[in-house]
Formats: sequence, C-alpha cells, structure tokens
Amino acid sequence: MKIIIAGAGIGGLSTALYLHKTGFDVHVYESAKEIKALGVGINLLPHAVRVLTNLGLHNELNKVAVTTSELVYFNKFGQKIWQEPRGQFAGYKWPQYSVHRGTLQMIFLEAVKKELGEKHIHTAHTLQHCENTGNGVEATFIDKETKEFITTVQADVLIGADGIHSVVRKQLYPDEGATRFSGIMLHRGITRAKPFLSGSSMIMAGYPAQKFVAYPITPDVDENGNQLINWIADLIPGIEKNIPVQDWNRKADKQKLLSAFHSWKFDWLDVPALISEAEAVYEFPMSDRDPLPKWSFDRITLLGDAAHPMYPIGSNGASQAILDAESLTHAFQTNEDPTAALHQYESERLPATTNIVLQNRQMGPEQVMQMAEERAPDGFKNIYDVIPQEELELIATRYKKLAGFDKEMLNQKQ
Repeated sequence: MKIIIAGAGIGGLSTALYLHKTGFDVHVYESAKEIKALGVGINLLPHAVRVLTNLGLHNELNKVAVTTSELVYFNKFGQKIWQEPRGQFAGYKWPQYSVHRGTLQMIFLEAVKKELGEKHIHTAHTLQHCENTGNGVEATFIDKETKEFITTVQADVLIGADGIHSVVRKQLYPDEGATRFSGIMLHRGITRAKPFLSGSSMIMAGYPAQKFVAYPITPDVDENGNQLINWIADLIPGIEKNIPVQDWNRKADKQKLLSAFHSWKFDWLDVPALISEAEAVYEFPMSDRDPLPKWSFDRITLLGDAAHPMYPIGSNGASQAILDAESLTHAFQTNEDPTAALHQYESERLPATTNIVLQNRQMGPEQVMQMAEERAPDGFKNIYDVIPQEELELIATRYKKLAGFDKEMLNQKQ
C-alpha cells in the first residue's frame, strides 16, 4: 500500500517512520525547500516517549534532551502553588523530555532518511489539491514560490499532516474560516543562563493573562555554568494592538515584555534577566480551531495539528501527534480496507483529542494558577489555605487521565 503524507513536521515524520516499520510504502511531501532545525523548546510526555522508544529513537533523544524531573506552578510572586515529579521520577516506565523542537525534528528526519531512504522525502512540494479517485487518491503539488505545477501523484491513502493552516483540512472544510484566537499573545525566547531549581525543572508562574513558563532544553552546562533555557511569556495585548497573522518568525518588542515582567525577580529565577539576555524574542497569537465532526473522507484523513490544533497547555501538542501516528498505523495493521482503517483511527483519536482541545481552553491543569490569583491576589502564606491539597491533586490527576498519561494505565503498555 502506498501512502502519501503531506507535511514533514513532527507528526508527519513520526507517522512515516511508524508506517514504514510495519511494511507500508510511504512518501513524505514537504512545502519547504529545506527541512531546517527551527523553532524553540518542546515537551514530550511519557505516553509519546513510549511510542518513540518503540521506534528506536530513545537513545538519540536521551543524548540531546533534558529528562524533566518536576513540574512546579507558582503565583506571580514566585510562591509555590503545586509541585509534582514527572516522567520516570514519578514512577512512569518512560521519561518526560524537554528538547529543542528543531533538534527533535532532525532526529526524526535522519531516521526517515535512514529507514525509508532520501528518495521518499520530497521537499519544495506544496500540496495544491487532493481528491479521492475511487480506488485511491490523487495529489497535485506545486512550487510554493512560483506556483508552478510540479507533479501529480497517485497513492492508496493521503494523510494531511500539514499543520494548523492545513491545505487538506481547508479542502475538506472550505467554509471553516480563520483560526480561533484565545486573546493571549505568546512570546518565546531561548537564553543561556544558570540552571534553576533542580536543573531539570519545568516551571510556570503567574496566571493565564500574564504567565511565564521556563525549562531547560539541553542537558549540558557550558564552561560558564550556563544551560540553554527555553521560555514563554503570555500576555493579553492592549486593545490598540492589531492581532497579526500567525507567523512563528515575527519578532516581538522586548522592551514591552520587560516592562510587563520587570518585577518578577524571584529567589530561584530572574525573569527579566532571561528576557533581556535572549538573542531574539518572537510573538505568536495563541490559537486553535474548533474540533471537527469528522477527519476521514474515504482515503484522505488528517493528523496532528491539521486535525486537532490546540492551545499549548499541558505539553500536549507534539505528544498527541505522535499518538496519532501509532493509532493510525495500528488501524492499517488490523484493516485490509484503507477506508475502514481510517475510520478506526478517527473513532479512537478524534474523541480523545476533542476532549483535550476543549479542556485546554479551560487552561487544563494550569487552572490552579488562575484559582490562586483569584483567591489570593496578594499572595499567601500557605497554599492549602487557598486551594485544598485534595483539590490540587484532583485537577492534576484528572488531566493526566484526559490526556492519556494516567500512570497506572500507561505503565501496563509496551
């Protein structure tokens, strides 16, 4: 069976690896002329690391990623709200990783080149149109810059893994319209700085309208004692701010960001210094799309951000795309009919990811930060006087089950 994947991001490449491993003829088509190590930090939860371990990528990941030891929530004064161990430190069979997105994508790319061969990766091929042809699919590709026709390809199945602005999704749902803006602007940067807390901690401080997230993305400390720290600062833009088109390469005004976080100097982290010492700061409107009623149309389906773009809450975006790859491959293994396989995949993954998209709009486990802000805006002496311990534990446990990484259930898997 020949399968076309549109998009060579994390979802597309992990799907290509998994499908090839189980005997399918897979070709990946990517719009960019060259697949580069772009982006900032990313997290991989234990359920996704399990899949990548089964793909044989664990050793490479372990060399370049930070094995996250804990997740800690703080209020805007740096007072601790909730702390929990993560990954293997919490008793999972697999770790949680923090890593540079570009580094992760290069690991996938090199594995695809090795396993499938470079001739199965087609760069500078932008999908223009795809359609079902009865017993297969047909896809037309053009040059993104010149709009010139390149080729038409026939296959048995087409998987749209082409991101939040998916061409495949737009063709399937032409009247869907623009993405849904959350009202929050993300600001991202990477800074070389001294390790904080455990040196492998992920922290979130503040509350949804003004939040700061930080975690290391390289395990090594340089000769000056510095580690590469990824950070994200969330702010609600002023009413005079025109919300820009989504573009990960748009530089932000660092001074405006510094003015908003100038007082966030904690004993354990100097937020203004992280912002100030970043080489560049980029802004991006935090957006998603409404869940779809259907992903699969005959022999065409969606995967990853093309299927279920979600707010970056709970470290779920890339992890859910990797889970899609596993589910889709298993569906093909158990169904000779491609249409039946795509419907099995959809019936498993669509409800699961819909629940996460909707819960992330309620801020998922990060709602404890909003609760602390509302109940104790001037800070607190004992968090349990503000939010009972049982309530904090319930919120954390409930989200793990929703997102598919409940420890007891996950540890039963291979």
